Amino acid sequence: MKKIKFFVFVISALTIVGCTGYNKVLKSDDYTSKFEMANELYDDGQELRSIALYEQVYQRMPKTGEGELAYFRIGKGYYLAGDYYMAGYYLGQFHQRFSMSKQAEQALFLSAMCSVKNSPEFSLDQNETDLAINDLQQFIDKFPASTLLDSCNSIIDGLRFKLEQKEFNVVKLYSKTANYRAATSAALTFMADYPMSQFNEDVSYLLVLNSYLLSKNSVEIKKKERIDQTIERYRTFVASFPDSDNIGLVTGYYKEMELEKLKDQK
Repeated sequence: MKKIKFFVFVISALTIVGCTGYNKVLKSDDYTSKFEMANELYDDGQELRSIALYEQVYQRMPKTGEGELAYFRIGKGYYLAGDYYMAGYYLGQFHQRFSMSKQAEQALFLSAMCSVKNSPEFSLDQNETDLAINDLQQFIDKFPASTLLDSCNSIIDGLRFKLEQKEFNVVKLYSKTANYRAATSAALTFMADYPMSQFNEDVSYLLVLNSYLLSKNSVEIKKKERIDQTIERYRTFVASFPDSDNIGLVTGYYKEMELEKLKDQK
């Protein structure tokens, strides 16, 4: 027990000494010591503690090699600590301020990755996802020969799939809540935006279903046009997905629409 207490005492004493030394350097006018301590802390995995020192170094000597490294490590320090908004700002600014730096490519890539990290799950607002795609595309345009190109394209594919999921959910939600007009409009938009989507069969079925229900609930003046649209969408569905499990259902909608047409012609 005495050994444990002694060990705790030693650790506490060292921590206090360390904090005292850090604060002393932080408040001093010795920028060489600030830079050296910042590097030691950063290399030791204490990125957040290094940031305050790096900020002072950059403010003192912004156009020097030390200032360049300090600014880069401020951004990367925030990135490693998981503060992606602050990291995105500094890393993006680094690329603008030090465009010729050997760290410029890494800074712009990590800045784009901050947007990727801030992209939420597909059920939430996807503004951050759109921003992430745009930032990655800017990186590709700026560094077309980068070894990170394949990684960027793979990440973009994943982000676009998230947008697909979001829009697919919109179509399903409109359909579930019996908002037939909005469901048909959202389905048509989805198929135009994502012609190769794995959800296209489901979306096409929802288009026929909601077009059929919209026709049934239409005012007389719009009924004929909507019946014709439903029949045309049915034919497109059958041609595109002949083996679909929903063929029986859509055929039933089609037959009912044909009967409605015959009634109107009498």
